Amino acid sequence: MCDTLVALASATKDGAVYFAKNSDREPNEAQSIVRVPAKEHSPGSSLKCTYISIPQVEHTHAVLLSKPFWIWGAEMGANDQGVVIGNEAVFTKVPQEKEPGLIGMDLLRLGLERADTAYDALLIITALLEQYGQSGNCGYQHNMVYHNSFLICDRKEAWVLETAGRQWAAQRVKDARSISNCLSIGKEWDLASDDLVNFARDKKWCSSRSDFDFAGCYSDFLYTTFSDSRSRYACTMNELTTENKKIELSSMMNYLRSHVRGAGIHPVDKGMTGASVCMHAGWGPIRVSQTTGSLISRFHTDAPDTYWATHSAAPCTGIFTPLWLDTPWEEIQVEPTGVYQSNFDFWEHEVLHRSILLDYRNRMPLIQKERDEMEEKFRKLIDEMMKQPADKREQVSRQLLQEARLQRQSWTERVQKQPANSALLSLYQSAWSNFNRSANLKERIH
Repeated sequence: MCDTLVALASATKDGAVYFAKNSDREPNEAQSIVRVPAKEHSPGSSLKCTYISIPQVEHTHAVLLSKPFWIWGAEMGANDQGVVIGNEAVFTKVPQEKEPGLIGMDLLRLGLERADTAYDALLIITALLEQYGQSGNCGYQHNMVYHNSFLICDRKEAWVLETAGRQWAAQRVKDARSISNCLSIGKEWDLASDDLVNFARDKKWCSSRSDFDFAGCYSDFLYTTFSDSRSRYACTMNELTTENKKIELSSMMNYLRSHVRGAGIHPVDKGMTGASVCMHAGWGPIRVSQTTGSLISRFHTDAPDTYWATHSAAPCTGIFTPLWLDTPWEEIQVEPTGVYQSNFDFWEHEVLHRSILLDYRNRMPLIQKERDEMEEKFRKLIDEMMKQPADKREQVSRQLLQEARLQRQSWTERVQKQPANSALLSLYQSAWSNFNRSANLKERIH
C-alpha cells in the first residue's frame, strides 16, 4: 500500500513543484536510497529486470531511487532530467498473467532511466506495458500480485497513469493530485489504450461508452475496499485542496506523516483493518504493511532539484534530510537484507520506531518537538545555500544526515528509558513480536 502526491507551481506557496510519496511494504523489507549514474550501453545489449530481460537502450539517465533491496525496480525516484515517478498497487478485475513479466517497480525505473520529460515517461511505460504486460510476485515474504498506477511529474507538468493488465488510462494533473491503492480515473481521461472501452464492454462491465467509467468498470471490489485506499485518497486530496496555494515543503512532510483516517486519528495499535497515510503494520492478513520509505522532491526555477528522504521507515518517527543528483555521492557500503544490520540507516531506525510502537501515545511525544525543530533548521539552512556549488551542497547533505543519525541514537536511548505503559492488543503485540523475531531484532526492542 502507498500514497503519492503532487502539487504543481500553481498550487504552491513559493511557486515550486512538490512531489511526495510514502512507500508501504512489509515491515522487514529494508528499503534504501541508491544512485545509479548515467550510462552508455552497447547496441543490441539486454537488460535483466526483476524477472525478465528486455532490450536495453543505448543511453540511460542518472537516477535516484528508493527501492526494496530484493528487486531491480524502485518504489519511487527521480532522474537527472527532472522527472520523478511514484507507483501504487491497484487491484482490478483483469486476471493476472501467468508468466512473470515486468512488475510496476520495473516499469517505474525504466521510465526514469529512459525519459526526458514526464510525458515521455508516460509513453515509455505504456509502450512497455502493452508489449510485455505486468506480472509476477511483488511481495517479499508474502506472495502478492497486483497492477499499478503511477504519478509522473517533471518541472512543468504531471500525469496520473492507471493500469489494469495491459489496459490503461491517463489524466493530466491540474494544480494538485494524489493517488492511492485504488483506480481514481472515472469517465474522463486525456489518453488511453486503444481498446480500453471495448475490453470492458466485451467483459459486460459496461454496455457502451456513455456508461463507461474506468474505475467503476475495472476495479476489484474486495481488495480495493480492504486496502482502505479510498479513505487515504480522500484524506490526501482534502489536504491538497484545503491548502491550495499554501503548499510548501513542510506541508508535504506533514501530509506523509498523517495518521488521519475518516473523521479522526487512526490509532497505530488498533484494528485488524484500516490504514493511514503514515502506515504502521498490525495483525494480518490485511495490516501487513508499513511505510518503509519516504521521498519528497522540490523543483524550482531558481534552485537545483532537491530531494528530501528519511532513509527509514515511519516518517512520523524519522527526519527528512536533503540530497541532490548533481553532487558527489556517498555510496551505500552495506547491501541491505531482510534482517537487522548495524550501521544501516533503515535498520538502526527500526530499533527506534519499533520501541516507540510499544507505547506510541506516551513515547512519540518524547521526540516530536525536536524532530520538527531539527527539520525547520535543516530547511532554512538549505534555502540559504541552495545556489552553492555541488561539492558544497554535498558536504552539507552529509553533515545533516550525520546530525540526524546522532539524533536518532539519542532518541532511541531516551525512548527506551521510559517504561512502556500501554496495554497493547494481544494480536498486535503478537504480530510485532513475529516481525522482530524474523528480523533478529527481538532483543533490541524494549
